[in-house]
Amino acid sequence: MSSLWTPDGEHKVPRGEDKVPSGDHGSTLAGGDGPQHLHASGGSPAAGQSRVDDGRTALDRDDGALRAEMAEIERELVEAPVQDVVANHCYGLFQLAALHLGQSPPRLDDARLAIDALAAVVETLGDRLGGTATSLRDGLAQIRLAFVQIAGATRSGESAG
Repeated sequence: MSSLWTPDGEHKVPRGEDKVPSGDHGSTLAGGDGPQHLHASGGSPAAGQSRVDDGRTALDRDDGALRAEMAEIERELVEAPVQDVVANHCYGLFQLAALHLGQSPPRLDDARLAIDALAAVVETLGDRLGGTATSLRDGLAQIRLAFVQIAGATRSGESAG
């Protein structure tokens, strides 16, 4: 399950394979934690969906609740300082680069793309990022240094082997 950061905290955002909030119904999607209720006709549900007793999918039943939750998240996001939201995305790019650098073997092309995306935002926006600009520039320098060190070690290991 992915999440969306807002100044009020992190909010879980359901995906098709994850459990969908369902109020009092307890219905889940395939792969969720709860039981799957099949329609009385014995028909199988669409891929990734379970049928509930009245013939509607769990997604149909929870559509209103999901819309209300998404509207609340959108309201919070609009109220959040944009520089904080952009900085949060930058932190995500930093983490993505670090994740790819930490693989065995390191996924250098993927890490490079994430680092370049981070650099594009940080270097283009600069001080418009407010109080986070300095820490984002520092993080960019650190992840670039890590990339150079890991890429060098990878090349050394390949030439020795």
